[in-house]
Amino acid sequence: MERINEEVETETGTIEKYRRHANGRGLVSGGARVDPSAFISGTAYVESGAKVGAEAWIGPGSWIDHNALVGARAFIGQNVHVGVDAVIGAAARLGSHSRIGDGARVQSGAVVDRDIRIPQGGIVTAAARAQARPTGTRHPLDTEAPTRLRRAA
Repeated sequence: MERINEEVETETGTIEKYRRHANGRGLVSGGARVDPSAFISGTAYVESGAKVGAEAWIGPGSWIDHNALVGARAFIGQNVHVGVDAVIGAAARLGSHSRIGDGARVQSGAVVDRDIRIPQGGIVTAAARAQARPTGTRHPLDTEAPTRLRRAA
């Protein structure tokens, strides 16, 4: 018989309790709210305070951090981290291996390609698509580039 509840020790030594979501068997913290129609892959985590909307899809190895919001019908690929307080709008798509920074916003219908890092507080609009850039070029969401350039001068 498979366990419904799991206990995980955090890096600080505290024990967090999770339950297995019926649709996909992913781990959901007791303090998170996940719509029953959402799919949470068996190796994905949803932390306390997070909310996942109807028919959202969370891929294998992905981690929805504390107080993040994933809108209805959003697609989160494999091994994606959605940071603390980040908001992923309805029907947005996040490619595999992407990192969404704390407090970042991905608007409804927006697309983030695979292997993209959206910085803390960054915004991806539905009109703009976050895509990979050649090495050494500035990404339009790279808010720290001006500071690095000033230091290098």
